Amino acid sequence: MTLRPPVILHVGPWGLCGVDEAGRGPLAGPVMAAAVMLDPAQPIDGLRDSKKLSAAARERLAGEIRLRAAAWCVAEASVAEIDRLNILHATMLAMQRAVAGLGRAPDEVWVDGNRCPDWAWRSQAVVKGDDKVAAIAAASILAKTVRDQFMGTLHDEYPAYGFARHMGYGTAAHLAALQEHGACPQHRRSFGPVKLVLDQATLF
Repeated sequence: MTLRPPVILHVGPWGLCGVDEAGRGPLAGPVMAAAVMLDPAQPIDGLRDSKKLSAAARERLAGEIRLRAAAWCVAEASVAEIDRLNILHATMLAMQRAVAGLGRAPDEVWVDGNRCPDWAWRSQAVVKGDDKVAAIAAASILAKTVRDQFMGTLHDEYPAYGFARHMGYGTAAHLAALQEHGACPQHRRSFGPVKLVLDQATLF
């Protein structure tokens, strides 16, 4: 049997803050962003892109990150802000809030993706950074677990949509529920499938 080699992520300079988001694509719920500054004296094994981890592994690592990181913060942009600003600008806003909420100023901020918010911190965008940079991977895990928890709560409030299963993404089951029940207050009205349902409702 061939064993997979361990995933070794770049640690980055001291004072580095990693930033990532969760929830840009769904039709419902806020977009979350996390900012994490890791403590080099307390390394965390197993960090990688949250999408490549099981739910159990993400939860375990999220607990370790909260306990052992030098600083961390998770922030959001609401559905109303997404509809008002558009999803890109709302994501940038959530990232700004996350870094501002750290309680300490990072020396440098590395953001997953191909662009950074317009902010005062020295920063760079890192494409696929959540699988290359430990601090970004940690931010990916925190953003994903917090958003999943929120969508579970939303499922309890609006069980007809199945939010706990698809986390608000446009699955066939979610689209069918939208057609049957219409949009709830946590649906993004500026997103095409939701807008289509709302437009259809006005015809009757």
